[in-house]
Amino acid sequence: MADVEQMLGVEVPLIQAPMAGSQDSRLAIAVADAGGLGSLPTAMMSPDTLQSEVAAIRAATSAPFNLNFFCHEPPAADAAREEAWRARLAPFYRELGVDESAIPDGPVRAPFTHAIADLLDSDPPGVVSFHFGLPAPDLLARVKRWGAVVLSSATTVEEGQWLEANGADIVIAQGLEAGGHRGMFLTADIATQVGTFALVERLAATLTVPVVAAGGISTPRGVRAALALGAAGVQSGTAFLLAAEATTVPLHRAALSSAHAGTTAITHLFTGRPARGIVNRLMRELGPMGGAPPDFPLAGAAVMPLRTAAEDRGSSDFSPLWAGQNAATCRETTAAEVVRVLGAEL
Repeated sequence: MADVEQMLGVEVPLIQAPMAGSQDSRLAIAVADAGGLGSLPTAMMSPDTLQSEVAAIRAATSAPFNLNFFCHEPPAADAAREEAWRARLAPFYRELGVDESAIPDGPVRAPFTHAIADLLDSDPPGVVSFHFGLPAPDLLARVKRWGAVVLSSATTVEEGQWLEANGADIVIAQGLEAGGHRGMFLTADIATQVGTFALVERLAATLTVPVVAAGGISTPRGVRAALALGAAGVQSGTAFLLAAEATTVPLHRAALSSAHAGTTAITHLFTGRPARGIVNRLMRELGPMGGAPPDFPLAGAAVMPLRTAAEDRGSSDFSPLWAGQNAATCRETTAAEVVRVLGAEL
């Protein structure tokens, strides 16, 4: 099996999970300079922002870094479903004084496209990761022509096998404990999702490409356990959320430092796709997987005004507080310290 450090060009096979909304280039730079693989999430970036953030990384470090893209199929608009979703949220709109007629439509997360690839052709990244499978064959072929190492997340053995067969160089075993969006793409059935260590052991025994463990790994003992089960490296996101270089907003930081940090659930309320976060009012009152929101990413538009209004009042009742099941281990620190502590086991 290929060596992950050599494939990625890093000192330690520790990948900082891309965390849209909680980071920018500064976290990726800090992780890269500390010897891990820094990642930049791009799905919520405009083309200009993507270019400026990549330029900032290249100006600050010569170390490798990872550009992360979503590769979901944009759904067709469903007016009836959108109307029903907004009707479900209407009591919250009234409570917070949100003008429902002024809520914009449209997605807030975009998939990888040829137009985005065009922006990167002249100076392509050395590592590219995808969430929700892999892009169309012609797009993936472009990335391969760059010479980039391709990573993608699998949440089941079947997804890992599909990724290996379709061109992934490294498979990230995203266990049920992981914070943020599930990378599931062959099924929408949450019942298929298994824990990190069960998934890592099965994928490591099944695949020929390296397997990186992700989900609930934020301590040295977690790293050791992942390696013992066959992982060739580790990806961690929640451990970096309280890093000084992260852009995690104060309300999210407060939740991560609270007694409720360990109470997380998988929910589709914020975006229309299952993702793990700290339980808050919206999740409690509608049920984490209730409410019947529009398909990803269309659900987010109707929730965003509630989030804004609540946050203006100092409340995270309607905010997506993405975090893994081991969030209670989060500490205020620096990215370099996280890499040092976890990387010592790698």
